[in-house]
Amino acid sequence: MRDWDDAYANSAHVPGSDKLPALWAERAAVYRAGLKSFTPDITYGVGERQRFDLIQPDGDSKGLVVFVHGGYWMRFDKSSWTDLAEGARHHGWTVALPSYTLTPAARVSDITAEIAAAIAAAAAQVSGPIRLAGHSAGGHLVTRMLCDDSRLEPAVQYRIASTLSISGLHDLRPLLKTKMNDTLRMSLEEATLESAALHMPRGTSPVTAWVGGSERPEFIRQSELMANVWIGFDVPTRLVVEPGHNHFTVVDGLKDPASAITKSLVGLD
Repeated sequence: MRDWDDAYANSAHVPGSDKLPALWAERAAVYRAGLKSFTPDITYGVGERQRFDLIQPDGDSKGLVVFVHGGYWMRFDKSSWTDLAEGARHHGWTVALPSYTLTPAARVSDITAEIAAAIAAAAAQVSGPIRLAGHSAGGHLVTRMLCDDSRLEPAVQYRIASTLSISGLHDLRPLLKTKMNDTLRMSLEEATLESAALHMPRGTSPVTAWVGGSERPEFIRQSELMANVWIGFDVPTRLVVEPGHNHFTVVDGLKDPASAITKSLVGLD
């Protein structure tokens, strides 16, 4: 029988991963300190974690990029990822980074609703097209915005120019077999509802599923699944398996304006 806990255990297969959270937080703090235009903790709801940070470009804004962090819906907040905004910011995009209530205080379906509210609140402040990006659980959350039951208002949904799911989770049913579900508390019904790959898309906004070539095979499968299923509904989908990257390094390119992943995010590829 397959070991589903091991299939999703990223940290166990990346040496030195226990030191990464402190490194991420430090790098993000240094980056924030050097920003010319940074607005923290804009509220999008009444919850303590229902806040987003907004990073403005040097000149006129081309539109809004929203980056949603990962952590299996159980860990982290917006403050560890600020430096990932640099690639898009350099190219003239305003970047919003939301936090959200973590499990078990919230259900995964509640978090999906929170991200819809965060995107709507950021969209009310920034005009122009919207580009969504998310990593791991964040990849799940941004692809859920495109589903036939999306919580986004049509006027906001219409503005979504593209979505980049980085190492995203698009079928949550296997997670029911992991010990993580003691915290996630998902039923089969909720896991099915929260799986973007099991939904019809609303509209045909392009989706890129981006994953590291050195990631756990299950994450590569999840990315292949998303790209394969939604192309059958006339959504322009693309699968990118970036060689040499694991689950944690695959997002590093977002800091680099010249990287392939940044160009994909801002529509320059």
